[in-house]
Amino acid sequence: MFERIREDIATIMERDPAAKSHLEVLLCCPGLHALAFHRIGNWLWFAGYRTLARWLSNVARFLTGIEIHPAVRMGRRVFIDHGMGVVIGETAEIGDDCTIYQGVTLGGTSLERTKRHPTLEAGVVVGAGAKVLGPFTVGAGARIGSNSVVVKAVPPGATAVGIPARIIVEGDDLQREEHAARMGFSAYAVTQGGDDPLSLALHRLIDHVAAQDLVIEELHNAIKGLGAEVTESAGEPLDAPSLNRIVD
Repeated sequence: MFERIREDIATIMERDPAAKSHLEVLLCCPGLHALAFHRIGNWLWFAGYRTLARWLSNVARFLTGIEIHPAVRMGRRVFIDHGMGVVIGETAEIGDDCTIYQGVTLGGTSLERTKRHPTLEAGVVVGAGAKVLGPFTVGAGARIGSNSVVVKAVPPGATAVGIPARIIVEGDDLQREEHAARMGFSAYAVTQGGDDPLSLALHRLIDHVAAQDLVIEELHNAIKGLGAEVTESAGEPLDAPSLNRIVD
């Protein structure tokens, strides 16, 4: 028990830049306290003292603002940052080295007495306010964006954002970010919500302008190759600040 607490403190010191000392973490980190209560409640639950285990989880919720059902199977080095409003349902499973931020719900969508809550494999990060709902698996190393609503499985290493969450296509998004950087702003710094109509319009604009730039560059090179003189376009550059103000 004390070994696990020392391990949890070391984990928080490593992942939380606001943590200044081991004593501060021990006294002031509700995520640490919730996990300690949960280990006791989990032992009581599987030892058959289920009412006592539920009562202890309610005490922990009152003291920390974090509700973890005592039947939840919890891995090692799990970090619940801030934690207020976190709810983790009965049949959820959380792997080693996961990070969960405030306002997260690992919930169910069924009333059946079966597996109805998600499984987080090792190293998953769930952003603030995200809802992960259903008996599916979030693969190792995956990331769930803040305020996303995830209702289907997430592959290992993927990023899920939006309502309902979509899986970011790594290659397309990296290419889009590269084109955006050339124009002086980052699409995902403007908005993280790929399902928002304005966000989609911005993405399409970036892709369209990038494709036009490529075609124009190829035409310029072809004309120069024929020996003709090419005058660079005198058009105004893309007004990124105006786009930023529209999104804001």
